[in-house]
Amino acid sequence: MYDSCLAKQDALKKIFSPLNREQKYQKIIELGKALTLFPLPDQIPENQVHGCQSQMYLISSYNDELVYFRATSDALISRGLAALLLFIYNQESPETILKCSPVILQDLGIPSIVSPSRANGLLSLFTRMQQHALKYLTA
Repeated sequence: MYDSCLAKQDALKKIFSPLNREQKYQKIIELGKALTLFPLPDQIPENQVHGCQSQMYLISSYNDELVYFRATSDALISRGLAALLLFIYNQESPETILKCSPVILQDLGIPSIVSPSRANGLLSLFTRMQQHALKYLTA
């Protein structure tokens, strides 16, 4: 039922598994640089993800039973962490977002290569994504 979510996590595993700790950190930054531009008018308090060390924003839309996410942060590492979750959950159903955990992040040791506050921000972002999914599921 969550095949696409699991396939995306497998793709991340193939990208990150051969990398050492420093290379993983650099790859996360690279992913952050590659994120599409986030609309400046959407960088408002309602879209801010609380619990992050940096300023992070998340917006979503719902179309054809799929959730579309966009995120940004003022710190490249945080943008990269957001890119990881966007890679996994963008264009997924609300049910998938709520039930398919991002276990690959732990498997690859991502929380251990960033500071505890960045890891907390990653969890806060995932929680916010789930809140958006729940909103669309109950609408």
